[in-house]
Amino acid sequence: MPGSLQVTDTDLLAVVDIQNDFLPGGALAVPEGDDVIPAINRITCIFPHIILTQDWHPENHSSFASSNAGKKPYDTVATEYGEQVLWPDHCVQGTHGAKFHKDLHIPGAQLIIRKGFHKEIDSYSAFVENDRKTPTGLGGYIRERGFKRIFITGLATDFCVQYTALNAIGQGFKAFVIEDACRGIDIGNSLDDAWRNMERAGVTRIAESDLAAP
Repeated sequence: MPGSLQVTDTDLLAVVDIQNDFLPGGALAVPEGDDVIPAINRITCIFPHIILTQDWHPENHSSFASSNAGKKPYDTVATEYGEQVLWPDHCVQGTHGAKFHKDLHIPGAQLIIRKGFHKEIDSYSAFVENDRKTPTGLGGYIRERGFKRIFITGLATDFCVQYTALNAIGQGFKAFVIEDACRGIDIGNSLDDAWRNMERAGVTRIAESDLAAP
């Protein structure tokens, strides 16, 4: 039912990785990624509490294909923490590609979580890096602020959005993914797999129209 989810003061909106390298023309562009920006800008007007996440890789990060001899983007390698997809160099610290897109307008954002800055560990989730044990600090922030429900938008549905939602559930929060404010990369059916994973874990899939202002 439209407007059936009332936003409250204990809700948090997470805007995931709206950065130049993930948008058309970027080094790791998500198809139609820029389509989410108007929706996110509208949604942020509803939420009193908002955080942003930002991929923030050092040069020669271990997840870059260019850092792995004989490998190309989207190959995989075995790491101490499991299989790792190799990516084009992207969101390198301090570069234009790592900046938030100029059309993203969220002056009220209260926190920026930077992830992927450890050279030997990639990071999809806003909560914990891909080794599943190195925290970003977001879980503690949410608990200290008293938030109960996390609403997630951004890029890409099948990677950073999915892992953020799954970790939110794993840490005891209610998680919602706003589908029309997300877009996926979809590597080898990864988008359908992501939605199945999230559904099984208890993540709620909603649309922008489901939200009602406080």
